[in-house]
Amino acid sequence: MSGAAAVKRALAEPRWVRVLLLGVGLGFLFFFLALPLLAVFGEAFATGWTAYAKALDDPEALSAIGLTLSVALFVLPGNLVFGLAAAWAIAKFDFRGKSLLITLIDLPFAVSPVVVGLVFLLIFGAQGLFGPWLAAHEIKVVFALPGMIIVTMFITCPFVARELIPLMQAQGKEEEEAALSLGATGWQMFRRVTLPNIKWGLMYGVILANARAMGEFGAVSVVSGHIRGQTNTLPLHVEILYNEYNAVGAFASASVLALLALVTLLAKTIVEWRMRRETLMLKAELPPEKN
Repeated sequence: MSGAAAVKRALAEPRWVRVLLLGVGLGFLFFFLALPLLAVFGEAFATGWTAYAKALDDPEALSAIGLTLSVALFVLPGNLVFGLAAAWAIAKFDFRGKSLLITLIDLPFAVSPVVVGLVFLLIFGAQGLFGPWLAAHEIKVVFALPGMIIVTMFITCPFVARELIPLMQAQGKEEEEAALSLGATGWQMFRRVTLPNIKWGLMYGVILANARAMGEFGAVSVVSGHIRGQTNTLPLHVEILYNEYNAVGAFASASVLALLALVTLLAKTIVEWRMRRETLMLKAELPPEKN
């Protein structure tokens, strides 16, 4: 037996260890992912397709679905711009306050969403810092769509930046500096050099931010006011129906969230696959057309 083969065999795990680890992993996925999903869809269709369709055709359910998608639609462009700007500044430049900026980006991960909602309630509420001025000018922030967008944007702002920062740091500055030395403008450098290198990481961050925005509950619950048909997102609508013992309606709405989660998971898997594929292409120094 050669030395390399002996080392490989010595480092390989015993078969029973591999089987045990695989069993633990599959068991975890079944009990904490597959089983809850099956339970949600089972309860949603417990009384038949007609009751399921009727629950989702309810005006309040349709309003909740539309509001959830609207909040995500407004939040994602802000996350995209902030994430790109913050990641570019942190990865490509050295400046005072850089470590503070990184800490602030991580702040939404450390603060409870309910606390975030209370903070913005104290800022924009009727008795808050800007509440009297907003009331005098008839501008509604809390208990309305703007407040829900603001708190959701705060909760989701780290995802794009946190995905791009290590990616852009690993890529370095050489290609951008070369483009500038050849006379490219800042916009040309970004569009033709930076963006193609980070496109899959950017998409990955956007997918994660979108999933978090559609599923946000705590912060939105505080600032929404729970006004039926107006400020109830889909997670809030599920809570209300469940508290009213409307199991079919609650699980039907929850199944929509589950479907959105599965679509997000599929998109995430595709992006991860494309990222790995392009990484392998770059390592092999082969053009994409030959792979």
